[in-house]
Amino acid sequence: MRLHLDSDPRIHTIRRYGPGEIVVGEQVLRGACIISATRVVADWTAGSAATLDEAQLAPILELRPALILLGAHEGAAPAPRALVALLQRRGVGVESMTLGAACRTYNVLVHEGRAVVAGLFPA
Repeated sequence: MRLHLDSDPRIHTIRRYGPGEIVVGEQVLRGACIISATRVVADWTAGSAATLDEAQLAPILELRPALILLGAHEGAAPAPRALVALLQRRGVGVESMTLGAACRTYNVLVHEGRAVVAGLFPA
């Protein structure tokens, strides 16, 4: 699906997503990735939202988000409860959703200037 927003070229936005890929700017991402307003991590080692651990979450936390969106093509698998509790103690919200919902929500929130980071699993 194509997404159209008036975008600031200094902010990473998701232009298109579908089964197996996400397009950010001109960059095509085919594996697990992290997207924030200022950074794209194309080689994220996480396997799925349901199996995330603290070490895999470290690159997201380095970006100092207030909210983490986890989106997967196969559906919204929740992050492990222990990880959610850890994030809550740090004052960071986390939401699991489908890939499309995560991409759309990320674009809206990043354009509002919110401290949001998306951890996405397109395959």
